[in-house]
Amino acid sequence: MQYRKMGSLDWEVSALGYGCMRLPTRRLNRLRAAPDESVRIIRRGIDLGINYIDTAWLYHLGDSERILGQALQDGYRERVHLATKLPVFMVLRTGDFDRYLNAQLERLQTDHLDVYLFHHLNAGAFEKVKRLGLIEKMEGARAQGRIHHIGFSFHDTLPVFQEIVDYYDWDVAQIQYNYMDTAIQATTDGLIYAHRKGMAVVIMEPLKGGLLANPPEEALEVMRSAGNGRTPVDWALQFLWNRPEVSVVLSGMGSQQMVDENCASADRSGIGSLSAAEEDVIARLAAIYRRKILVPCTACGYCMPCPEGVHIPENFAILNNASMRQGRLARWTPRRSYKRLASRQDRVDKEHPNGNASLCVKCGQCVDKCPQEIDIPAELEKVDAILGKRGRISDYYP
Repeated sequence: MQYRKMGSLDWEVSALGYGCMRLPTRRLNRLRAAPDESVRIIRRGIDLGINYIDTAWLYHLGDSERILGQALQDGYRERVHLATKLPVFMVLRTGDFDRYLNAQLERLQTDHLDVYLFHHLNAGAFEKVKRLGLIEKMEGARAQGRIHHIGFSFHDTLPVFQEIVDYYDWDVAQIQYNYMDTAIQATTDGLIYAHRKGMAVVIMEPLKGGLLANPPEEALEVMRSAGNGRTPVDWALQFLWNRPEVSVVLSGMGSQQMVDENCASADRSGIGSLSAAEEDVIARLAAIYRRKILVPCTACGYCMPCPEGVHIPENFAILNNASMRQGRLARWTPRRSYKRLASRQDRVDKEHPNGNASLCVKCGQCVDKCPQEIDIPAELEKVDAILGKRGRISDYYP
C-alpha cells in the first residue's frame, strides 16, 4: 500500500480508503448490508494496508456504522483512522448534535472518531450549521476528545465550496471527483483551492457510482489501444492518485475481489505517475462517457426509500445502460430489465423497492435529497417514455 500526506495533519493515509456505503447486501433486502461478509472484507482491506475508513449515519439504513463497529473489534480499531458524518439534514435543533454523536460512537463501539464530518453540505445545509451553532458543538466534542478532526462532505457549486472552505479552519473536505466530474460540484479548481489551504481532500465517487467501471465498447477500444493492460477501474483510480492535491480515494467495495484489485491498484499509484499519453487516454474516455451518460446518478441511494416503492437508482442505471449499448439486442436487454420491475402498486414491495418509473407520482420528496441536484421526477418520466413506451432516446436527450 502507498501512503500519502493527510493534508496538514500529522499522519499519513493509505492512498485507498474504504467507503462503507456499498457493502455486500443481504439477499432479500438490497438496501441492508450483510454483516458477516461485510466484516470479513473490511478486515481484508485493513490487512492489506487500508488505514482510513469512512461511513455515515444513513448508509445501509444504519447497518454500515453498526457493522463497521463489529469489524473494528479484535484490535482493528487501533489500525485505522475512522470517519463518520453528522446527518445535518436530520438535525432540527442544536441538542441533536450530541444525540447523534453519542449514538454513532455506540454503534461504532469506540470512544472517539478520528474525523467527524458535516454530511452533505450545500448552501442551505451550511446556513443551518451556522444558525444552530454546530461548528461550536464540533469544537466542544473535540475538546472532550470524542472527535479529533473536523471536516465536511460537499455537494453544491464551486462558489459555495469556496465560501465554506474560507469560513473555518477545517481539517478535511470530502468531495465528489473523478475524470468525468472535473467541472461540476467542487471542480478541479475547488480541489486545488482546498489543498492550498492545507486541507486534506478525501475523494468520493471515484467511479461515478460504478459507471466508469463498465465502459461502452468505444471506451474499451481506447483503453486497449493504450497497450498497458489497465482495467477501467485502474484508469479511474490512477487519474486521481496522479494528482498531488488528493489525500485519499474512497472506494465502496462490495466484495473481496474488489478489495484485492483496488489495493493492488493502490500499490502501483503515485503522484505524477501517468505519462502524457495516458493522460490523453483519460481525456478521450471522459469525452466518450459525457456523450453516453444521460442521467448523472451515482447510485448513492440518498433518494431512497421512495414512498411509492420506485427503485430510483435502478431505473436510472437501466436507462444509462441502454445509452451505452448498440444494436437491436443491446436495446432489448435494458427494456427487459425495466419490465422486470413492478409496474403496478399491488406488485410493489416497499420494504425492498422494486418499482419502475411509471409509478412515480411526482411527490418531489427525492429531489431535495439528491446530491447531484437531478430533477428525479422529470427524469423518471423520460425513463418510462423510453423503456416503457419504446420512445427514442434522441427524442428526450438530443
